[in-house]
Amino acid sequence: MPTPIWEAYALRYATVQRRRQENFIADDLHDQASSMDYFVWFLRSGDETILVDTGFGEEAARLRKRTFLRCPIDALAAAGVRLEDVKDTIITHAHYDHAGNTRKLPQTSFHLQEREMAFATGKEMRHAFMRRAYDPSDVCDLVYANFQERLAFHEGAYELRPGITVHWVGGHTRGLQIVRVHTRRGWIVLASDASHYLENLRKRSPFPIVADAGEMLRAFELVETLAETPDHIIAGHDPITTRLYKPSGPEGLEIYSLSDPIST
Repeated sequence: MPTPIWEAYALRYATVQRRRQENFIADDLHDQASSMDYFVWFLRSGDETILVDTGFGEEAARLRKRTFLRCPIDALAAAGVRLEDVKDTIITHAHYDHAGNTRKLPQTSFHLQEREMAFATGKEMRHAFMRRAYDPSDVCDLVYANFQERLAFHEGAYELRPGITVHWVGGHTRGLQIVRVHTRRGWIVLASDASHYLENLRKRSPFPIVADAGEMLRAFELVETLAETPDHIIAGHDPITTRLYKPSGPEGLEIYSLSDPIST
């Protein structure tokens, strides 16, 4: 049977201004202005929608001084996604900007690497450096989902659906996973925070929030191996996504079709 084709989308829901030195461990430009965008992703085939990450809410944006544009889950509903029909949601890792809002999806099952839950609830969270991007309330919501039998734990790579595979990479966190999706233009990779920016990967300069730098560097290699070409890699927080891909869906929701690059 031929591999099914999925439509893949990025939804931008927040942004923040940063300095380049905050985004690259090794960089020779100092105090140059930069920005970081926040996305969730969703995959559609026929009547089925798979969500990748759940973003954060307005309160988290206020506490962390992010510019909140829209609730990503409410935006999905406004775009015509029936939230009650989203049966599976991949959580790439449990940081606040990827694993908030889970209470807004009471019908979904969440897919997480087991080592990510162990990391987020384990002894390394005693250290401020390790826990600074986690929100304990989000982690607790995942614990509650587990008690409700709505949390699927994985060890390493797995196929969620024909045409969608998920791969453990670690690095940024102990349990970070990335998503490979078969689209009209071939296999793309949602790198999530394996590479916040395309430049992290291309220059082999990791993002400074990292649990294991060696794993992050090996993750760059796996991302490149899984993607059809370098142009099939979608970085986790890179504003360039909004310039490389065509807008899709209702105006004002900032949804971009990853199956439709803008010709250059």
